[in-house]
Amino acid sequence: MAGHSKWANIKHRKGAQDAKRGKVFTKIIKEISVAVKEGGDDINSNPRLRTAIQNAKGVNMPKENVDRAIKKASGDGGNTYMEVTYEGYAPHGIAVFIECATDNINRTVAEIRSIFNKHGGELGKNGSLEFLFEKKGVFIIAQDQVTIEADLFEMELIDFGLEDLELKDGYFNILCDFDQFGVMQEKLASMNIEITSAETQRIPHETKNLIASEGIKLLSVFEKFEENDDVQQVFHNLNITSEMLAELNQ
Repeated sequence: MAGHSKWANIKHRKGAQDAKRGKVFTKIIKEISVAVKEGGDDINSNPRLRTAIQNAKGVNMPKENVDRAIKKASGDGGNTYMEVTYEGYAPHGIAVFIECATDNINRTVAEIRSIFNKHGGELGKNGSLEFLFEKKGVFIIAQDQVTIEADLFEMELIDFGLEDLELKDGYFNILCDFDQFGVMQEKLASMNIEITSAETQRIPHETKNLIASEGIKLLSVFEKFEENDDVQQVFHNLNITSEMLAELNQ
């Protein structure tokens, strides 16, 4: 997958999130809850919680909101969310992989199936499309956080799982091996770099090209999934072109 396509997919999704900050906060609170239930409320021993808090800072989520979410998840009254995934095809054979955190699986699967059906897609069986994607670690860092030349920065990260480094629109996009996610995170922390976003993503092995008008329609479908409160992340194998983004942002 070309570097530009990776960046375009990330930027499109982050742009959609930034436009609906309340939805972003809801998703992060769910991630904090899952992380606390899974590994406790100590960020020093719970890397997943550490990442969730880091991402909360990246979208300027108030500290009191974060603290409240941790406290609620640590107590007996906090919601228990189940992590589930759904796979299916959107129009034009575009594969879609959706990660959810829900307290009601029946509700979630019904809503996901409804979005597929309404827009000419089809929900598939779990595991049917997973082979089309590969899990990777993705970090987004503001350029001004890096005080050395880009080439030197890349050399610093190679031994810590770096697979790709791209500078675009004032941000470094770092792609690393999934198994090295924690190692990369610790390396960046040791360099006193503030991370804007850190997450695992499902990167498609290959992308599909569509004409701009078809692609833009699909981007609106992906946003329908992203707007669902139970959906945490949406991945697909559409190659988002500059033309699609330009028309979308008009």
